[in-house]
Amino acid sequence: MKEIHNFNDFLDNLYQAGMSMGGERDEGVFGLCSFFGKEICWHMENPDTDPWEWRMRVLHERKDIAYGKFFFKKSGYVTEEWYPYFYRIRRGNRELEEEYAEGNISRYAKRIYDLLLEYRELPLHLLKQYGGFSREDKSKFDSAVTELQMNFYITMCGNARKKSKKGEEYGWSSTVFGLTEDFFEGDIVKKAAELSYEEAYAKLEEQIFALNPSANPAKVKKFITAGR
Repeated sequence: MKEIHNFNDFLDNLYQAGMSMGGERDEGVFGLCSFFGKEICWHMENPDTDPWEWRMRVLHERKDIAYGKFFFKKSGYVTEEWYPYFYRIRRGNRELEEEYAEGNISRYAKRIYDLLLEYRELPLHLLKQYGGFSREDKSKFDSAVTELQMNFYITMCGNARKKSKKGEEYGWSSTVFGLTEDFFEGDIVKKAAELSYEEAYAKLEEQIFALNPSANPAKVKKFITAGR
């Protein structure tokens, strides 16, 4: 890993690493934040040196990097090369209906997923509106969105603003979500199906310890499996 001075440096390192925590801490596993140079400043709205801006740049400008709440219910990045390994561990060949019937997926998560099955992509404000979620549902709604990301059923696709009846945009942007299998151009599901659980786990574990030999083993396991 080289020191990161700008967005292109970040991309170079991310493609090499294949995965990273998305915030300002490596969580005892691995995060590219450990390589940020002095030029990197959060929340300064500079698209080249502000990691907060990089989240949406990655989603809008690249087709081979996913960003979302993948690790410890916090944000992270995974490249297309490594995504099938996580998909195999977190989801395997399980369908949401089956998981819901067995009590492994919440009712709120199923409502959100069913909407995305119908529309394929929706911003958060429309997910709430179409799903009939109220303000009182906010906590359970937010938890369900994270739950679906952690289990690799949905992923962030970008952002969009609300539109008036005249079709004019207004207000703050809201995150757009879509189905995982629609996100990459390659066949992630097929690649994941070709892996055994043990093979996927061993490959991820090997990569993480290559990136950070002093990573906490218990946290590495949770980073890979999310308790699955």
